[in-house]
Amino acid sequence: MQDHDGVQYLSVTNAGKTRRIAYLLSGARQAGGTGLMWLPGLMSDMISTKAAALAEWAAPRGLAMTRFDYSGHGRSEGEFRDATIGDWLAEARAVFTQLTTGPQILVGSSTGGHIALLLLRDLLRSSPADAHRIKALVLIAPAWDLTEELMWKEFDADARRELMENGVFHRPSDYGAPYAITRQFIEEGRNHLFKAEPFDPGRPVVILQGVMDKDVPVAHARKLAGFLTGGWAKLIEVADGEHRMSRPQDLELLYDQISALC
Repeated sequence: MQDHDGVQYLSVTNAGKTRRIAYLLSGARQAGGTGLMWLPGLMSDMISTKAAALAEWAAPRGLAMTRFDYSGHGRSEGEFRDATIGDWLAEARAVFTQLTTGPQILVGSSTGGHIALLLLRDLLRSSPADAHRIKALVLIAPAWDLTEELMWKEFDADARRELMENGVFHRPSDYGAPYAITRQFIEEGRNHLFKAEPFDPGRPVVILQGVMDKDVPVAHARKLAGFLTGGWAKLIEVADGEHRMSRPQDLELLYDQISALC
């Protein structure tokens, strides 16, 4: 089904849950050319500033772009507080395998960077033919191991106690209302950790990281570049860059890196 504004829906089932995932397809991939798949950040969506700008840039260059909303985000079904990393990984896998064709570059922002890495690892393990279609990853402030490294380990004793006793902690956010982080979100997330153990992605991984980022510290991106093996990782630090990395100069950097990979 397609809405009047081009939004379509894909039914995804995992862990006994079924939900409709909203997605947008834009541009037309040239024969034998590369497509882009956008993975948004936490509490962001497929029509965010960076996603919309990238789609507008990609279309006239013959780069088809696929973007979607995780469950509990944007136009997709579900409540944020009911979702897990495993749910979003299953949704990303369904979008990639069912909606994209040919070689793809995964472009993940913040939490989307974590999901992009998980999708690659999952497909390398279970479906090498699908993994082969992932040509490269471009990660913007990648929040790898989000639930453990950037949440649980950063929570103070009061936040941890509230999470364990009440099942939810309302984490303050600079971007709006507090995020309802559930005990289930943290505990299920432990099934999807990299733990900074050596991982060979087998294709280029470009990391764009603002040094002034308060949400995903630059040290976190440096650690990722350090445990990715095979010489594939390229870390580009932007001295005055912050978390969103959506200024015109940040977007130009993103476009340049994607152009080079294509």
